[in-house]
Amino acid sequence: MTTEYSGSGDPVRSMELLWGTREQPSRGPKPRLTVERIVAAAIELADGEGLAALSMRRVARRLGVGTMSLYTYVPGKSELIDLMLDAVAGESPSLSDVPGDWRAKAEAWARAAWARYHRHPWVLQVATSHPVFGPNDVARTESALSALAGVGLTDREVVALLNAVDGYVRGVARASVEAAQVEQRTGVADERWLTERAPLLDKLIDPRRFPTLTRFWTSGVYEEPGDDFEFGLQRLLDGVETLVRSRSGGPR
Repeated sequence: MTTEYSGSGDPVRSMELLWGTREQPSRGPKPRLTVERIVAAAIELADGEGLAALSMRRVARRLGVGTMSLYTYVPGKSELIDLMLDAVAGESPSLSDVPGDWRAKAEAWARAAWARYHRHPWVLQVATSHPVFGPNDVARTESALSALAGVGLTDREVVALLNAVDGYVRGVARASVEAAQVEQRTGVADERWLTERAPLLDKLIDPRRFPTLTRFWTSGVYEEPGDDFEFGLQRLLDGVETLVRSRSGGPR
């Protein structure tokens, strides 16, 4: 699913654009565009049509300008993606405003990421091993570190916890987004797809060879609604809470 990589453009130019450190000319005609307008148009395009549709030409068309005029503001697609990632990172709430203990804040962090991936599915197509380090991304990280520091975890464990939560949310969101996209593009919902194959599976799955799967299949558990995201998130945080309580001398 990954098609792009963050941080793959000109690092100096990307950081200048992200942090607004390049001086703007004080003379000459007023610019027709701004970096913010370009980024907003690019996000709208990617939200609506996916990352594969993103190009400098398509963004320029959406803004009603010539393609070459965009390069006055943004060097290329790689730097544009960095700007887009940082812009959507700015949608994250500050965890200092979230009431409750560290667990409530970690849950808020995870749910905000879950919602962001569903608003902007294209983000899942960008590998972010090389972080953007824009102002919104840095502020989001500062917010999370501040919320979890001093709760009984070492600094390295705090980082590991955030990585684990991020990795969990990204993985489950990817499956959820892909399922929604398949239904949208094929017109076949998961329930219908499964129902249509059920008679054939009933004949092919030998209960002697697959006794446990047969029991689960015939019980109808696969057809029951459930919030897999919340279940997995709570179990992940249960483990961390057990560790924190063991160190504080609290009940286990």
